Amino acid sequence: MAYDDNLADRVRKVLPDGPHVSEKKMFGGLCFLIGGHMCCGINGDQLMLRIGPNAYEEALARPHAREMDFTGRSLKGFVYVAQEGLATEEDLADWVGLAAAFAGSLPPK
Repeated sequence: MAYDDNLADRVRKVLPDGPHVSEKKMFGGLCFLIGGHMCCGINGDQLMLRIGPNAYEEALARPHAREMDFTGRSLKGFVYVAQEGLATEEDLADWVGLAAAFAGSLPPK
């Protein structure tokens, strides 16, 4: 599956800088990793976020977010956010920041 290049560029601008940030093709799209751990990614025109179990329910309650069901069943701690939820750079930075905080809390691989 292809991914939205424009959204990928927007994500690159809001991710923290540093050698610990990398990109990898995964889940049929493009993923961004922090310390070797998936932070977020793009699948089609949706943003995928790994936010962890503690922020999961709160994230699902936000507009334009839904369970990540890539395998046909829900992946706890992961959400998709539709384009409508990423309308502004502030919206995007907020979502990516949530995922970056979780990925950054994990020990480096």
